[in-house]
Formats: sequence, structure tokens, C-alpha cells
Amino acid sequence: MKAILKERVDREAWILQTSEIRRPFSGATWVPLRASRNDETGNVRQIGYVGDVFACGTVAFPKQHRELAERLSWSDIGIGYDVAPITYSDGYYSPIDVYQYNEKEPIGINLVFEHPQPVVGGRQWILNPDLVVALRLIKEGSNWVRPEEDFVEVARETVDSDGSHLLIEIKREFLMDYLAARGLYLRLSCYRQRVENVAELKDSPYADLSEIQTQSEGGRYELRIKPLEAVFGGSWASFHMWRTDFDEEEDAPVMGQETDENTASETARGHHSGYPGVRVEGEFWRDEWIEHHGKSIRVRGDVDQNLPHFIVETDGSRKFSAELNNEDIGRWLWFRPSVINELLSRRGFSLQWYTAETGAIKSTSGCATHFGINSSDLITVYAYDIAKLPGWEQALWAASNVAPEGKVSLELLASQVKAQPANTNAVEEILFACMRLMEVDFRKTFGVPLFSHDIDDAASIQHISRFSSRDQASLLRLAKDLVRIFTDRLHERALKDLSKHPTKHELKSNKLLQSIVAEKVGEDRAREIFAAIAGAYDMRVGDAHPTSSKIADALKLAGIDTAASHLRQGEQLIGNFGEAIWLIGSILFGGGGEEKR
Repeated sequence: MKAILKERVDREAWILQTSEIRRPFSGATWVPLRASRNDETGNVRQIGYVGDVFACGTVAFPKQHRELAERLSWSDIGIGYDVAPITYSDGYYSPIDVYQYNEKEPIGINLVFEHPQPVVGGRQWILNPDLVVALRLIKEGSNWVRPEEDFVEVARETVDSDGSHLLIEIKREFLMDYLAARGLYLRLSCYRQRVENVAELKDSPYADLSEIQTQSEGGRYELRIKPLEAVFGGSWASFHMWRTDFDEEEDAPVMGQETDENTASETARGHHSGYPGVRVEGEFWRDEWIEHHGKSIRVRGDVDQNLPHFIVETDGSRKFSAELNNEDIGRWLWFRPSVINELLSRRGFSLQWYTAETGAIKSTSGCATHFGINSSDLITVYAYDIAKLPGWEQALWAASNVAPEGKVSLELLASQVKAQPANTNAVEEILFACMRLMEVDFRKTFGVPLFSHDIDDAASIQHISRFSSRDQASLLRLAKDLVRIFTDRLHERALKDLSKHPTKHELKSNKLLQSIVAEKVGEDRAREIFAAIAGAYDMRVGDAHPTSSKIADALKLAGIDTAASHLRQGEQLIGNFGEAIWLIGSILFGGGGEEKR
């Protein structure tokens, strides 16, 4: 019984459009710019039919025409309004983006254009290119995104199975920014219709309803309840007329003027009937304005008043971003190292190293934020470099902001204050440089490739970094990534051809390369050199099958100081791995290599 009552309540709310009526688009996250959707099932003339229509049209108006635009409603700017260029015989041309109240009286701007497809079929709509360029959007699939703002979805479209447009909508936040920049206000006129054909009203979820005409929430609602016979039944008449003076045997027939003598006609009348059931139909119309607040941060570059504040003192004192937005501020900010991974997880962000302890985060906004790692493993950044970032990007940094601890990174100070950048290199860059150098020398010396396939260094260095090591589990995953970019790529067949080891056909890639090195420096020294690589390989196995004793042995073999922070353990792992590759290259190809003992 409860289920039946709930269904009745839900169906009543559906036909009465209760939720939709109380939710104007002026407060919604997404605003439709143009819509024409009809979701229906069944035959409209038969019992069981259900239809749900939503249609919407919009035009943007400047302030001087707003009073006039108040008169415009569904018949003026709704889906029936044809958004198209208009030409006149006197040469006057009204482009597609212009809305005319009367002929040659432009008063508004169209944000969605119609592009008829009479030959190929379908209904195509185009988002106003000025809006797209002003907000710096790009199209990805059926969405428009803003790359410099974390690729946030700004506008989106819905199409049917044949590609015809059903809906284009935009996030109100971005629409308001654009409207403010142009001094426009969006007039929106929408229509909803919901229909269900039932066998008997008294046995349907609508038994307690009666016809309604009411003004509600700034709109007009009507509920109609009619027998299907009254809607689709009734009398009909047809009139058929034709010419009688046409000679179809003539090669080039010409018909004369139409007269009573050369025409004939007939009429017919009838009555449509046989439509059992009742049609319950709810319709709602509403016109509303999408206002702006006079602020356009993205398009016009207005000052963002909603920026975060940051901890600047050891006692936790904070300053608002605006107070730090000065190149001569002379302050630094401290952040948890996890902020680097948080930023790198965002599409379009990348990490670049400058020295062993400094680097930059490049973002989609086009900024490169210079940072340093201090003695407490915290990220330190000059305050102005954060304060000049876009607001959304500042918020990402602010979430990891902490009180000062461990002083400012010495290498960052060397660069920013002393103007004497440290002559050091990050272990991450050393690793990839050593791999590339060894790859070139290997091919030059042996005439075969060292690796079976190539990798993208720039992409790989984003996740093969000390920041990837946050705990033991992530340290083991970092080892797995190191094995993937080196050991797993070694060209095993080429190494077997070069190796002179008696059981080389039983050896895998690491051991094969080690056997080639052993020919130069002996087995014991080769084993010492490969310790970090072998340790990383054992750590990779530990990631899949964690056993504390085996992991401890692998960490020791890889030269990891487990008393250090996990960030420093990650740095040691990468550094030791890269040093092993450099030693291998030095031994095999000269340049300071060791002689066989």
C-alpha cells in the first residue's frame, strides 16, 4: 500500500512539475542557452503514452534595452525564434549574432546560433565564438573546457542519435563572468510539457487532480485533463482539385490559365473516433533573467575578491593573498610536500627541476612556480609567486599551507636572494640523463639497441620523483616504476648475443647486463654496482607480495636509509639507481670506468 501511495505522490509531482517550478535557472549551476528535447514512449494517441518536453531559448540584452526586453516572452525568444542571419533587398544585413526586435532594430545578442543542414539532414547549433574565445575554451568531445582553469567543464551539448542538437548549456559562474565583461543580461524563456495517457482517471495516479490554471514562481502552469477522443477525435474534411487540360503525350506541354472549364474537384468528409483513455497534460512557461554581479575575473581581468589567506608566521598568523601580491613582499610560504603530487595529478601540470633541491611547477595558467625543498622536507615558495596565481590555483596551494619550519630552502635562497643558483642537479634528471647517455653509447659501441622500446622522459619524470614516496607502499611503487623504465625495457635478445656467461640463456635482462659488466670489473664488483638496481627489483616484488623481512633486505640492498623521511628515501632510491647506471656506462664505454680486478 505504501508503495502505491508513493508512486501516486511521485507521479502527481511529476505531472505538476513541482521540483522544476521551484528551481529557476537563475540559481542553478547549469543554465540552458538553447534546448529542444522530447523524451517520449508509446503512441501519442494511445493509452500508455508518456511524453516529457523541455524547450528553451535565450537572448542577451544590454542594459539600455532591458526594459524593452521585459516584454519578450516565449513567442519572441523561445525555441520557435529562428536564430539566423537576415538579408534585406536594400542591402542591409543583420548578422546571426544580432537579435532584432523590429526589422533593422538590433537590441540583443544571440549566444547560440542555428546552422541548418538541409542537404545532409540534422539540426546543428553553434555556441557563439565570441563567448568561446573570450573564456578561452576548447572543444573536447561534446564539452567545452577551460584548460587554464584545470580543464574545468564550462559548457556542454547534448545531441540525439543522428547528431541533431537537443541542448547547449553553460555553467552559470562562467556565463556571469562573460555577461559582466560585455555588460549584458541574459533573458531566458523556457517551456515544459508533461503528458501521460491513462485508461481511466479514477484508477490512475492522477485521480485526485483537476484542471488548473495558475501563476507560480514567476511562471504560468496549466493542467489539462481531456478524453483522448476529445483531443484526437472529431470531424474532418478534405478538398481535392486537379487540372483536366494536361496532355501527358506532348513533348513540351504548356498549360493555359486556370478556369472552371479545365479544372475538376471533389470533397470528402468523415469522423475520427475510437480513442479510449484520458490525456493528462501539464504545461509550464517561465521567463527569467540571468543576472551578473558586475565582476569579470576571467574575461575582463577584474580583481578576485575571494582569494585565500596563507600562514606567514611561526605563530600561525595569516595574511590574505592580496597582501602578498607584491613582488617586493620579501616573504616566503611553507607547504607540505604532498602539494606537488596534488598539483601533478591535475591535467596539464608538470614538474621541472632546476637544481638538486629546487624546481618549478608549471600549470595550465601558464605560470611556473619556483619552489625549494628545505631541511624539514617542506616546500618553500616566495609568497608573491603564489599570490600572483589564479584564484583556483592558489586554493590548491592553500590547502597544503603550514606554519614556517626548517627555514627557507637554502638552494632557493641562493637563486632568489643571492642570485647564485646552486651548481647541483636533481637525482631525477641525473637518472634520465644517464639512461639516455648509456643508450647512445651502447648503440655506438655494440651496434644494437640497449632498450626494446622508447619512453617519454618528460612524461615519466612527472611520477618518477622523490615526491612519489609518501610512505613505504608508495616507495615500493616508485621502485616498480624505476624497474619499468629501465630493467623491463632492456633488450634481452641483444644482451644474450653480447654476453659470454656460460648460462646466459637462463639469465634475465638485469643479470645479462651484469655479466657483460663483470667481464670488465669482475663478478664481485659488478654485483656491488648492480646492488641498487637489484634492490629496486626486489622492492618491486615486495610491492606485490609484501613480506617485512624481504622488504627490509631489499631496502638495504638498494642503499636506503630507513631512518630518513620517506621523501628522502625516495630521493636515495632514485639517486642510487641513477648512480648505478652511470657506473655501468663508465665501465663499458670509458670516461672514468674501472679496470677488472
